Amino acid sequence: MQQPVLVTGGAGFIGSHLVERLLADGERVLVIDDFSTGSRENLSRVSTHPQLQVVESTVSGCRDLGMRVSGCSQVFHLAAAVGVELVVRSPIRTIETNLRETEAVLAAAAPSGVPVLLASTSEVYGKSTKATFSEEDDLLIGPPTLGRWSYACSKLMDEFLALAYMRERGLPVTIVRFFNTVGPRQTGRYGMVLPRFIAAAKSGAPLRVYGDGGQTRCFCHVADVIESLVRLQACPAAPGEVINIGNDRPISVLDLAREVIRHTGSTSSIEMVPYDQAYDAGFEDMRNRRPAVEKLERLIGFRPRRPLESIIDEVLRA
Repeated sequence: MQQPVLVTGGAGFIGSHLVERLLADGERVLVIDDFSTGSRENLSRVSTHPQLQVVESTVSGCRDLGMRVSGCSQVFHLAAAVGVELVVRSPIRTIETNLRETEAVLAAAAPSGVPVLLASTSEVYGKSTKATFSEEDDLLIGPPTLGRWSYACSKLMDEFLALAYMRERGLPVTIVRFFNTVGPRQTGRYGMVLPRFIAAAKSGAPLRVYGDGGQTRCFCHVADVIESLVRLQACPAAPGEVINIGNDRPISVLDLAREVIRHTGSTSSIEMVPYDQAYDAGFEDMRNRRPAVEKLERLIGFRPRRPLESIIDEVLRA
């Protein structure tokens, strides 16, 4: 019988798109998700697919996890605490979720050597002021007195742990760092900026821009992310590597708000909100977040290029 592909966090925004792609490619898929940030609605298009099995559980709390993982051909580990608002409001949950679930996946995969692709984040670059972030850069994380950095630190520890499993136990592990993935089904519930802006524009509410709005981000369509993930997991040179996944075209958050208003034809205004009103006092943000994607393109012959304008239009139609 064909071995399934395991997707942890498969009911999340990125995870559900990956599940759809894998099923379309003829794979059997096993999803483990506790639906704390994902939803069954995200999987509604494939919920009755005969090749899909969904287990409602945390990864660390999943019964027979070792047996389930050993029976899989590969693992995409996407389960994590997500979103700046969740990170700032629930630091214990953030740290424990990211560390415990990754530890459980790696420990379960190691005995049988099932390849693991670990989803990390551009947040690990911390307060670096470089114009473009490369995978070999030193990382500059803020102090532990600012809860803002707990997410970055926990995901960085995930990376260290994954690479330690590869060195000590021979587990094939590939690490990817996501840069602002956007697209249909993304929710603004945890602070994601594009769906938050679009929801406000459609309702005529002010678009709340935090800080001075000059901070820049690069937005990557989820379909380009999924293409990258599938190709990386099939790339023999990828295990042991840390790889950025993102579009490298930057835009300021203030200009993003203006673009959303223009595309929606909204009469919404733009409201500037100081960080200490949006979050806790002392909140720190990354001024710029632009990925170097040459390594990704070298490994898989692909890089995300879909323009932001088409992404906004697609999200509006969704």
